[in-house]
Amino acid sequence: PSTPHHTNRLINEKSPYLLQHAHNPVDWYPWGQEAFDKAKRENKVIFLSVGYSTCHWCHVMEEESFKSKEIGEIMNKHFVCIKVDREERPDVDKVYMTFVQATSGGGGWPMSVWLTPDLKPFAGGTYFPPEDGFQRIGFRTVLLRIAEQWKENKDALLESSNRILEALRQTSEIHVQGQESPPPSKEVMDTCFQQLSRSYDEDYGGFSKSPKFPTPVNLNFLFTYWALHRTTSEGAQALQMALHTLKMMAHGGIHDHIGQGFHRYSTDQHWHIPHFEKMLYDQGQLAAVYSRAFQISGDEFFADVARDILLYVSRDLSDQVGGFYSAEDADSYPTTTSGEKREGAFCVWAAEELRALLPDPVEGATEGTTLGDVFMHHYGVKETGNVDPMQDPHQELKGKNVLIAQCSPELTAAQFGLELGRLDSLLQECRHRLSTARAQRPRPHLDTKMLAAWNGLMISGFAQAGAALAEQEYVHQAAQAATFLRTHLFDPTSGRLLRSCYRGSDNSVEQSAMPIQGFLEDYVFVIQALLDLYEASLEQGWLEWALHLQQMQDKLFWDPKGFAYFSSEAGDPSLLLRLKGDQDGAEPTANSVTVINLLRAACYSGQMDWVEKAGQILAAFSERLQKIPIALPEMARATAIFHHTLKQVVICGDPQGEDTKEMLHCVRSVFSPNKVLMLADGDSTGFLYRQLPFLGSLERKDGKATAYLCSNFTCSLPVTSVQELRGMLS
Repeated sequence: PSTPHHTNRLINEKSPYLLQHAHNPVDWYPWGQEAFDKAKRENKVIFLSVGYSTCHWCHVMEEESFKSKEIGEIMNKHFVCIKVDREERPDVDKVYMTFVQATSGGGGWPMSVWLTPDLKPFAGGTYFPPEDGFQRIGFRTVLLRIAEQWKENKDALLESSNRILEALRQTSEIHVQGQESPPPSKEVMDTCFQQLSRSYDEDYGGFSKSPKFPTPVNLNFLFTYWALHRTTSEGAQALQMALHTLKMMAHGGIHDHIGQGFHRYSTDQHWHIPHFEKMLYDQGQLAAVYSRAFQISGDEFFADVARDILLYVSRDLSDQVGGFYSAEDADSYPTTTSGEKREGAFCVWAAEELRALLPDPVEGATEGTTLGDVFMHHYGVKETGNVDPMQDPHQELKGKNVLIAQCSPELTAAQFGLELGRLDSLLQECRHRLSTARAQRPRPHLDTKMLAAWNGLMISGFAQAGAALAEQEYVHQAAQAATFLRTHLFDPTSGRLLRSCYRGSDNSVEQSAMPIQGFLEDYVFVIQALLDLYEASLEQGWLEWALHLQQMQDKLFWDPKGFAYFSSEAGDPSLLLRLKGDQDGAEPTANSVTVINLLRAACYSGQMDWVEKAGQILAAFSERLQKIPIALPEMARATAIFHHTLKQVVICGDPQGEDTKEMLHCVRSVFSPNKVLMLADGDSTGFLYRQLPFLGSLERKDGKATAYLCSNFTCSLPVTSVQELRGMLS
């Protein structure tokens, strides 16, 4: 790379996204008082640009506009320019995204917003091309028009910004209406199921035509709906919808068949052409969902996909100290000598490239068959490329192939006269060779920022897979990551979580000069992870930390007037709105997950006020849950668990005893969404016995490991056989 001509103050930041813009000719500021003071002092409009380091269109806007000297001069002359990494500051992102969505009907990144010096928005959008084009206004024109408006009509803009902010404040408020109670779970669950059924794609799975996102929250809802309606046709349909979607995703191009893991979303109906970035939060949730699919179906296919995801994360997204990185970019250089990056370059293949890598004749197959023939047939490779030009507007994938398992192994085997076992080993050899070849290509950018919330989701993925698949190594990796969080993203003095830390230049772990405090989602996803890790490892220290963090979450974020939790703390004057997330999307919203966290925490602690809080959250969201539960499938699921009451499955036994291990394996192998697992090991001085005195009255029957099913700390008759236990759980 050539020596940069410009360096701005973002060079002092830790965020990979902000550092990407440190050499723009734009005089960027990070979000903070220095920028706010400058805007007030010079009476200038603030231009706020929000994105993240693996965002394709963020890269495009940077190349076209932020690297332009001429556009940079306009920006520097008329505006105070602020860059925000949305992954570092989801609170800032959410406030202004609420404005952009309300005023333009859409949203996304890069987000471009113009603010008054007191941070009130009055104009905004997403990506702008640099110059005016057909039906699209250019960024240069927008900048000059807004600068002119500020000069000529400042009072009107200020008045408009005040009106907009007041409207946003009213429409975004979520609070309990009067004496409202939690909505009835049957109505909420049935409505959500019907709404998902209407949007379901029967051919290819998923819940829209295109683009298609994995949306694990929908699949988790369907699994829970099935578990509560096992004997009905609706229950069978819910299970079929979830399993078919998971199979089609795993066969599709959204799944990286060579490098493992899942891309962020598919641009088409068939899960074929992805947007190639890979996000940690997807890997964590999908590892858990595929593990549940295995628990329910017993089909090793789903277990293999879960292992595939965890292999990718262990190899490519793991810090050597135990934490997990945020994402891999969609764009990369096609070769080591390329001058510009292309989307998907690291992952796609030309037919001639595959033929050159896989020339070997296949013994026992139809005469003249090569490895390349078998592989290309199975993965839908075409000589001229298999990417529809409609899915490739910039022609970056012209003549290339995105691998998609278009044939079943049985059909491919029959096509070439091969046995299934032989085909499997041949395809495995092909994938290994392509992986070796791909390793020679320039890798996409890796965002080495480590976020508490997303690490929490990934710990849950490892812990749940470890429990369901009986893979102790996964549980160990989850524990390592939790130790990392405790060391690097937790302040023991204040008892609070931090949002982010970063990989340093010498592979050390670094923190910002002014560390960002944890947001609601950090607490919620980490608490969920620690509860999952306790159930997978039975190490009580994780449970103790989870309950401490729940108390801290209540203190920092609970709304005692309107109920539910705010997404951010009180007391930040730069945040115009304190919001409560109201949509489960690529990630579940924090209030949805926290309902089940609270119910689980109450089971482990005996603190019944947490059950009351869970009900109050459901009451605050009652109207939305009854009208459009498809917007909150995770909270709809939580409504059912709230009304059915969590069952405490207590195993009394020696942790090292084979009979105890058999019972624990039985509990972990059964999908039951309304249970919590605990081990009563006889140590009355342990944390769990101190929290739950009733455990002291439970005994082993005839000296054997014994299971009790308890509800509100009242227990059933003891069970000593695994068969009886399995029946009890079902």
